Amino acid sequence: MEKPRQVVRKFLARPQHEGVGAVVRRSIGRFELRYFDPFLVLDEFSVSAPAGFPDHPHRGFETVTYMLEGAVAHEDFEGHRGTIKAGDVQWMTAGRGIVHSEMPAGPGTSKGLQLWVNLSSGNKMVEPGYQEIQSKDIACTSADGVTVRVIAGNAMGARSPVRTRTPTMYLDFTVRPRAAVRQPVPPSWNAFAYVLEGEGVFGTERCAPAGAHHLLLLGQGDGLEAWNKSDRPLRFLLIGGEPIGEPVAQLGPFVMNTEEEIDMTVDDFERYANGFEKARHWKSQAMVALGVE
Repeated sequence: MEKPRQVVRKFLARPQHEGVGAVVRRSIGRFELRYFDPFLVLDEFSVSAPAGFPDHPHRGFETVTYMLEGAVAHEDFEGHRGTIKAGDVQWMTAGRGIVHSEMPAGPGTSKGLQLWVNLSSGNKMVEPGYQEIQSKDIACTSADGVTVRVIAGNAMGARSPVRTRTPTMYLDFTVRPRAAVRQPVPPSWNAFAYVLEGEGVFGTERCAPAGAHHLLLLGQGDGLEAWNKSDRPLRFLLIGGEPIGEPVAQLGPFVMNTEEEIDMTVDDFERYANGFEKARHWKSQAMVALGVE
């Protein structure tokens, strides 16, 4: 690396309520940071039954769900159904439209992260699709006190099999005390770090440490340097993506390029048309179990 990226902004993601009884720490998609091209939302969620995220629609982007603890049961109006457990990843392309539910599976509290990745205008109306990777199949490697799980992109010689319509890297680093990370990031991409556990020093050794639930926006450069100067392990995500550079129009779970397209999306959803046809007669098993009409 010739020009390591520096931290230009730092946020503490505070808890807020979302869905039905769920608690999330939102760092991207809040009033201080509405959009960080190509990223629309980053939520660290915590949910226990009967709370969750019952039937809801999406259009125009991708969701990436990465489980940390527990499990989440997922089902949609196409008949796709499954359970994402600790360490698993689901990369869902909503494309032209999907209606699905995400509810905790089993006892206890389920925790994880959900990232929304925008799609370019040419990809917003593609057919929905899924890439699901179990924890055991995620590329992982270790060296010099650093372990990385490669959700998307490549790091330390390991490469993810995930295909990203918007070029994206998603890395989960665990750093032992007194160890350090040096990870290249394409210079034209936007990138950030999010601390999950412990505390680390990012960008330059002169910076104050950042602890859990902090989002660190990174400036221009060709990589990130980070140090664990504490006596506990540091775990953080490094996420980067190629900016799309297009206008963004958003209404909740619908993300398009213009307000006219948002109006058309709302109309499509209400009329069960142009990708939402199967929503007319579909209800998740979770909603049926709750007796919701």
